[in-house]
Amino acid sequence: MTAPLLEVRGITVTFGGLTAVNDLSFDVRQGTIHALIGPNGAGKSTVFNCISRYYRPARGSIVLDGQDILGIRADRMARLGVARTFQNLELFGELSVYENVLLGCYSHSAGTLARLLRRPDAQTRDLVDSLIERVGLAKERETRARELDFGRQKLLELARALALKPRLLLLDEPAAGLRNRDIESLDRLLTELAGRDGITVLLVEHVMQLVMSISDRITVMSFGQKIAEGSAQEVSRDPAVIEAYLGKGAAGA
Repeated sequence: MTAPLLEVRGITVTFGGLTAVNDLSFDVRQGTIHALIGPNGAGKSTVFNCISRYYRPARGSIVLDGQDILGIRADRMARLGVARTFQNLELFGELSVYENVLLGCYSHSAGTLARLLRRPDAQTRDLVDSLIERVGLAKERETRARELDFGRQKLLELARALALKPRLLLLDEPAAGLRNRDIESLDRLLTELAGRDGITVLLVEHVMQLVMSISDRITVMSFGQKIAEGSAQEVSRDPAVIEAYLGKGAAGA
């Protein structure tokens, strides 16, 4: 069994009198796809914001490859090999698909603005083009980001995150807005990223078709707490999970 790349230990996050995440612990093992699922409001995106250092938990620890990251600023996380996408898109709408992905190549290094003012070298251009093709946006290479539909914008955000060459990729609802054939392509891509490229993926997603197909392990949250964890088969049969998704009494139906 591979060692954990990410260890979340007993984190609690509060906003005023509201506890958004309560004593949550889980491990994400190197080179696997780990899904974090639960009903709306379960606290999943709050956990992502803690890992990517936008929030600081009131208690607990988060360790990346043996290093405690809670003292590290959010803008330094890319240098540690952590990239993420967002539930609410964070793209440059007036820039082209190519330009948005190019920004991802530079956003983790010093002198980003100066580098953008120069023509990128051949290696960088080839990387950007390969990522655009990999997510299925080659035909939209020169299209402005704001002219893409929501699903295609999600794919663009994924390509930009991959431009960071991450070892840990945090994906917040990457299948939102995608058509069925695009979800199938995303399934293949994420499986390839973990299997061939060795990228560790932590996924928040409501499209259960995707979650159950690709996840090596699933952590289920409800009202800020972990209620189940295991393989897709194990969590799909767990009475607490069935109740959280379908309502009280469903587990015994």
